[in-house]
Amino acid sequence: MRHYLDPLWHQLGAKTKSLVQDLKILRTLLQYLSQYDCVTFLNLLESMRASEKAFGQNSGWLFLDSSTSMFVHARGRVYSVPGSKSTKKCKTDEPDGKQDGKKELVLESNPKWEALSEVLKEIETENKNSEALGGPGRILICASDDRTCAQLREYIAVGAEALLMRLYNKTFGKDQKAAEVWLKNRKAVKKKDSGASGKNTRAKKTKEGSSKQKKNLKKTELTLTQMMEKAEGGDVGKDQEEDQYGEESLSIESSIEEPKYEDLQLNLPSDCYYGILKEPLTVIHPLQGCTDPYALTRVLHEVEPRYVVLYDAELSFVRQLEIYRACKQKTLRVYFLIYGGSTEEQRYLTSLRKEKEAFEKLIRLRADRKTAARAKMENSLFYIMWAQHGMGQGCSDRASVLSRMHDNGGQKQKNVQHNIIVDMREFRSELPSLIHRRGIDIEPVTLEVGDYILTPDICVERKSVSDLIGSLNNGRLYTQCVSMCRYYKRPILLIEFDPNKPFSLTSRSSIHQEISMNDITSKITLLTLHFPRLRILWCPSPYATAELFEELKQNRPQPDAATAMAITADSETIPESEKYNPGPQDFLLKMPGVNAKNCRAIMNHVKNIAELTTLSLERLSEILGNSNTANQLHDFIHTSYTAAVSQGKAKR
Repeated sequence: MRHYLDPLWHQLGAKTKSLVQDLKILRTLLQYLSQYDCVTFLNLLESMRASEKAFGQNSGWLFLDSSTSMFVHARGRVYSVPGSKSTKKCKTDEPDGKQDGKKELVLESNPKWEALSEVLKEIETENKNSEALGGPGRILICASDDRTCAQLREYIAVGAEALLMRLYNKTFGKDQKAAEVWLKNRKAVKKKDSGASGKNTRAKKTKEGSSKQKKNLKKTELTLTQMMEKAEGGDVGKDQEEDQYGEESLSIESSIEEPKYEDLQLNLPSDCYYGILKEPLTVIHPLQGCTDPYALTRVLHEVEPRYVVLYDAELSFVRQLEIYRACKQKTLRVYFLIYGGSTEEQRYLTSLRKEKEAFEKLIRLRADRKTAARAKMENSLFYIMWAQHGMGQGCSDRASVLSRMHDNGGQKQKNVQHNIIVDMREFRSELPSLIHRRGIDIEPVTLEVGDYILTPDICVERKSVSDLIGSLNNGRLYTQCVSMCRYYKRPILLIEFDPNKPFSLTSRSSIHQEISMNDITSKITLLTLHFPRLRILWCPSPYATAELFEELKQNRPQPDAATAMAITADSETIPESEKYNPGPQDFLLKMPGVNAKNCRAIMNHVKNIAELTTLSLERLSEILGNSNTANQLHDFIHTSYTAAVSQGKAKR
C-alpha cells in the first residue's frame, strides 16, 4: 500500500498516513501470529497497547470489538482463568497482577513445530536404512529470519515445553505454582496419549526419562544431541520412574526455566568438544537477512543436503534448489511446511503467479524487440548516410562513410577533454561518478564558493529538497548566493529531487496569492528577485544532472582549479560586475534607449542617476555612440509629467 501511495504521499493528510501505519502494524501482527510462538505474539500485543497508552497514539483499530477479541484469544493461548464464566471477562484493561494467583498456563505450541518433529522423525527412520544411498543424509532447515532459526534450534535441542516456559518466565516473570500445574497436566496428557496409541517409539521415549532436557539427549535430529548420545551411551534416563510427579516437578521446572547449553556439552569426547561434527549433520539457515546474496547457494554446495525442510517457503530459494539439483544430480527431497488456507499459502501462490506473468511478459517483449530491432536496422541513420555519402561519391566501405559523417563538411572537430572542478564533500553522492562515466574529468578540490565549477563563469550549488528547505530556513542559501553572484557571471542553483516521487514543494491547497515568510515557494521567489542573475535548475535524478552538465559545457572554456580554490567568501578581489550598485543598474536598463550593450558605457562615464539627468544631448550621443538612442534617453529624462500625459491623450 505504501508503495502505491508514495507518488502522492506528500499530499496525504495525517489521518490517511495514520491508517497506512495501522496497516503496517496489522501486517506485522499477522506475520508474528504464524511465524513465532504464542508468548512472543502476546508480548508484541501487550507492548503495542502499552505504547499507545504512554504516547497517546490513538489508533482506531485498538478500540474495535475485533481488537478486544484478538487480545482475549492471544491471552487464552498463553494462560487461562479457571473461575471466569466467559473469556470476555479476561479484559485487556485488567492488570496482570490481579490475575497472577488464578492463572493456569496453557502455552499453546506452534503447529509447525509438531510438523517439523514429524518430518525429522521420518528422516531419522530413513537414515537408519540408508546403506544403499551411501549412509545417512544431511538435513538443511531453512526459515525466514535469524529469530525463527534460533527458536527452531532451541526447540529441537530442549523441546517445546522448555522453550515456551523460558519465554514465559522471561516475558511475564516466574510463576512456580502455575508452572508445576502445567507440567503435571502436560505429563498426564502425554501418558494418556502414549498408552492409548500403543506405539513403541513414543512409549520408549516416555519411559526413558521425565526431564525434557534428558529426553532430547536420545534424539538424533541435531548433531549436538547425537554427539551427546554417543558420549554418554545408554546410561541416561533409565534410572528414574515416571510416576514420581511431586519430586520431579521442581527439577523439571528448573531445567525448563533456564536451559543452559553449556551443561549439555559436559562429558563429551574430544572430537565433539573441538567441533568435529559427525554424520548426519543438521544445518539451520535463514532465508533473509544475509548480506551475501550467494550465501544460500554456498551453503547448499558446502553441506550437500539430502533433505531440505522449508519451514518458510520462498520461491527464490526453491529455484536455487532446482538449479542445485540439476547440477549435482543427487537425490534431494524437499519438505514444505505451509499453513493450509492461510495468508502464507496465498503469498506463496501469488509469487508463483507473478513469476509466471513475468516470464510471459518477457517472452512477448523479446518477440516484439526482435521485430523492432530488425525494422530499426533497416531504416537506421547509417544506411541513409551511406546512400548519401557513399553511393553518390564512390565510398564503398564502412570506414570511409563514417569518416565523412564525422568530418562535418570537411572540417574535423577537435577533441577537447572536458573537466569539472568538484568540491571534495560532493563525493558522498553518486553525481561525480556519473559525470566521470560520461567521459568528463573530475578535479577534486576544496571549494568555499559553489559545489561544481563547470566553466570560468558557471558555478553550481547543488541542493536536495531537504537541504534546500533547511538552507532557506537558516539563511545559509542566501549567503551562498551572495558569494556565487559576486565572483561568477552565471551562478546556478541546482535542485535535485527523488525520481520515484512527484516533486512538489507545497500542496495545491496551500498555494497563496500573497508572499508569506513561512512558505518555501515565497522564499524561492524572494531569492530570485534579490539575485536576478541566479538561475535555478530542476533535475529529477543524478543521471539527468550529469547529462545537463555535459550540455552546459559544450563550446565553453574549461575551468582552472587554482583560480577556483583561490576564490573564498572573504576574498578581496572584486570582479568588474561588483563595481556598480545593482539597484541603479537595473533602473538604468529600464530607461528608453539603454540596453545591455551601452549600459556599461554610461556607468563608466556617469557617477549616478542625478548626474545623468544633467547631461546634454551631445554628451549623451558621444557616450552612447548613437544619436537615436541618445534622443530617446534625453527626451525621456527631460519630458515633464504633464507633457507626457497630454501626449498620451493626443495619441488616443
